Parts: sequence; structure tokens; C-alpha cells
Amino acid sequence: MSVALFTLGGTISMAGSHRLTGDDLTAAMPGLDELGHEVAIQDIEKMPSANLTAAKVLEVVDAASKAVAAGAAGAVVTQGTDTLEESAFLADLVWPHPQPLVFTGAMRNPTLAGPDGPANLLAALRVASSPAARDLGALVVFKEEIHAARWVRKTHSTSTATFESPNTGPIGHVIEDRVRVLTRPFRLDGVQGSAEPTELDTIRVALYTVTLDDDGLLLRGLADTHQGLVVAGYGVGHVPAALAPVLGELAARMPVVLTSRTGAGSVVRNTYHSPGSETDLLQRGLIDGGFLDPYKARILLRLLLATDEDIAAAFGQYV
Repeated sequence: MSVALFTLGGTISMAGSHRLTGDDLTAAMPGLDELGHEVAIQDIEKMPSANLTAAKVLEVVDAASKAVAAGAAGAVVTQGTDTLEESAFLADLVWPHPQPLVFTGAMRNPTLAGPDGPANLLAALRVASSPAARDLGALVVFKEEIHAARWVRKTHSTSTATFESPNTGPIGHVIEDRVRVLTRPFRLDGVQGSAEPTELDTIRVALYTVTLDDDGLLLRGLADTHQGLVVAGYGVGHVPAALAPVLGELAARMPVVLTSRTGAGSVVRNTYHSPGSETDLLQRGLIDGGFLDPYKARILLRLLLATDEDIAAAFGQYV
């Protein structure tokens, strides 16, 4: 039985002006012969992850799905780390299989002393081929830690330990070549409909981060150009009082999701009651984003708009 490997570029494959292929990456990886599975490699278009699109990610997820349906034990995707958390969450929303779909990459390229790519890739392949990792959806494996896609964040611009799950911690580890899953989060419903790339291309969802002394000028005319909005509010979901009616008017015209800009924790529902508080905003029609960070909330809202599914019910799973 094989493990499918899909390479999308990123730091893990940057060897100066040369971009490493999947064959190059696996050839440079000690311990691969002990994996016990053949690695079936598909090199996808090499690009910085800043240039990735949701359509491209869904294309790769579809290829991985076909590989698993044809008998692969699991699949691994390598890409740049800049948008890896968003790619993994998008994949998790649509991945239908019990077999693992694992995302990994590197923070130190192969030309530097101590590149982390080989170790990350080997650990990812071990997780993808492990029965212990079944029924967990999409995962991120980095620095021998296993993270659930819906919780993981990139938390540091340069550290090799950049990927963390602030609300939960990792769900497992790879120790002495063993995949050890310590806790098994239940899988959510995901998005049941199928979004074609052309449909996604027409869906624009804005992300607005609230800041000190915010006048809301950038929100004007937003409903004329976008189909949805995610608000990254202060703390547990607050905005300046002057913004509350503006957001309420937008929520009457399109879905507006309330999240926290803090990076951990959830918005609340009924703790504060002043204008601009979470209670006020939810009464004005904003949707509770729960524990989702703003970036993942935007991924989910965009996919829901493209598939015409129940937005409130979908976000209700994360509250």
C-alpha cells in the first residue's frame, strides 16, 4: 500500500534558484526505507504559498481524494507555511475519507544548516500511513507534533516551532518513529456541497480587523463588492460603538461573522451589553464565529456561500 505525496513548492523545496521535486525531497530523507509504504509522488505546480488560491488547494485535495479512493493509506501535501493553516482548514472542510490528509512544510530551506523539511516530511508520511490517525480529517504535522487543522495556527515568522494550537495544544506526537495520538477530537460536519473553482472565484469575503480609534471608513460600500464579511473584533468580540450600526446595516445585506483578533479563545454571547459589545452585535444580526480565528472563519464563510449551505448552522459547530 502506498502513501500519496503532493508537492506544491514552498521553503521545503527551495534550494537556491533550483526547486526540489518530490523525488529530491524523499531522496534527502533518512529513514524513508523504514516507512513500510511506497511513496507515490505527484509534483504539482511549484509556487510560493502566498500565490496559492482556494481553487488550487481544492484541486490538490481532489487529487488526494482520488489517490485514497484508489487504495492509498493516506496523503501528504507539502507547501509553503505562509498559508498552510488556511489550506489545511479548507481541506478539512471537504475531506470525506477516514484516511489522513496531512499538510507539512519547512521553515529552514535545504541550503541552510539544520533544514527541518526532511524531518517534517518523514513525520508527515508516518502519520498519513498510520491507522492511529484515521478519522481525524486534515492534519498539520510539524516538528514531530500532530495538530488538528481547525485549531492550528502559524504563530512565529521564523521559528521552526511556529505551528501551535493555542486553544488545545497538539493532539499527538511522532516519537521514536511511532505515531501517538493522545486525544481524538470528534469530526465536524464540514461542508457537504461541492464548490467548483469557477464558483469560488466569484465569491468575495472581506476580512476587517478592528483597531484603536477605528472610524469604519473602509467598510463603506463593502456590500456592493463583496458577498460576506468577517470581523476580527477586540477581545471577546467588541468593536467601537460607532461601528455597531454600520456592521448591523451590513449584516442586513450579507452574512457578517464576528470573531476575535486575539489569536486564541472564542467570542462570547452574553457577557457585555454596551453598544459595540458582543451582545449588541449579535442582536444586530452578526453571526457568532465561536472559536474560529478570523482567517479560518473567512475560509468557511466563502465555501458556504459558494455551496449555498446553512451559514448559521455551520458556524454553530464552532461555538
